[in-house]
Amino acid sequence: MLRNCDGITGLLTVISVLQFTASVAQASETPINTGTSTTWIVTLGGSVEHGPKFPGSKHDGLSAMPSFDVRRFDTPDENSAPDDNIDYGLIDIGGFEIGPVLGLRDSRSQSDDARLEGMHPVHWGVDAGVFMQYWAIPDHLRFRSETRQAVSNGSGLVVDFGADWFKPLGDKLLFSAGPRLSVGNGVYMQKYFGISSTEAARNGALPAFDAQSGLKSIGFTASAAYDVSPTWTLQLYDRFDRLTGDAAGSPITSKLGSKNQNVTGISLSKAFNVSF
Repeated sequence: MLRNCDGITGLLTVISVLQFTASVAQASETPINTGTSTTWIVTLGGSVEHGPKFPGSKHDGLSAMPSFDVRRFDTPDENSAPDDNIDYGLIDIGGFEIGPVLGLRDSRSQSDDARLEGMHPVHWGVDAGVFMQYWAIPDHLRFRSETRQAVSNGSGLVVDFGADWFKPLGDKLLFSAGPRLSVGNGVYMQKYFGISSTEAARNGALPAFDAQSGLKSIGFTASAAYDVSPTWTLQLYDRFDRLTGDAAGSPITSKLGSKNQNVTGISLSKAFNVSF
């Protein structure tokens, strides 16, 4: 999945994605194998979230983003969590999977909070890296990590860890829940939580702060996904994070914002066949 982009732009993107998925090639309500070796199942959708306007903020707002997944027709559909970023498994051996992953980075500007006057803005961006996961109990218990480096906004490296328990409730409803932990390097922490002496002088209310690398948050996420039809899925989810270390100690968090970060979201996705 993911994460946040600008609210209005994101909402328009989601609307466009859903309009596109609804009109693509009059896809069959149930994916059907065409008998070729180049048939794929593509899942497109979008989510709308209500949560902090930027990392450490105590003010909430709406944001939205599209989602995407692709797998070969003969590959079983795999359970996933709502905060998984876009990935593709290249190695799958004995329940252990590894492959590339793409995500989005949060933005921040003075328009989010007037008290950020004089602070450097952070533009939303793309990050990329590697995911690894292990299914300790197939289809039920999963351990996952994502290591992602910013490629467009200079916000450094993040490593996310999580564990998820997946529990089907009947044929159409899937519940999942599990803990989260996130670590940022020095570049990431300084980008989102650091304040230079020059910025402190311009702002006049916040002191300079040198944010160091380390554990930035611990949390928990839960979701419920309902199969409206064989190809349409509706999902509700919530993720709570408690900022720690320098992410919590930064004046941006301690004086302007909150250590508690909660995101509630709803997503809708559709799967269809693509043959080449």
